[in-house]
Amino acid sequence: MEPRFDLFDSPTAAKVAKRFHSAGSALEGSTLPKALRELVELRVGQINGCGLCVDAHTKEAAAAGETAVRLNLVAAWRHSTVFTRAERAALALAEEGTRLGDRGVSDDTWAEVREHFDDDQVGSLVCLVALINAATRMNVIVRNPGGSYEPGMFVGLSN
Repeated sequence: MEPRFDLFDSPTAAKVAKRFHSAGSALEGSTLPKALRELVELRVGQINGCGLCVDAHTKEAAAAGETAVRLNLVAAWRHSTVFTRAERAALALAEEGTRLGDRGVSDDTWAEVREHFDDDQVGSLVCLVALINAATRMNVIVRNPGGSYEPGMFVGLSN
């Protein structure tokens, strides 16, 4: 699959992409564990069919210490035993926050999230889900393929 368009060939889109990445970098200061952030981003990438995001967040999660078993079960997290209640709450929020048109975020999911995460972490999760949804949409629209991502390759993007 060849990309349709390189967003960095557009001066305006390149500025937006760099600022977008910079906004996402603010989440690095959150107490939300990096491995959990990567699992959430991986799940959203799976739902939205974003090859680049699935590639990137699988590799970043592995670099953050996630096991192959857990990474392979993210798509079926509801039917597996390897995720904690807090991780399950975050993954439910990721799914419901991605599929807003279905029913939105349920009160049950929200209550689970509030039970397991403090205010800063909840705010970080909400921002994370919103940002990764925007990123997956940009990548899917221009058909950015997965397969060649290397952990950390976007680190200097916001400079």
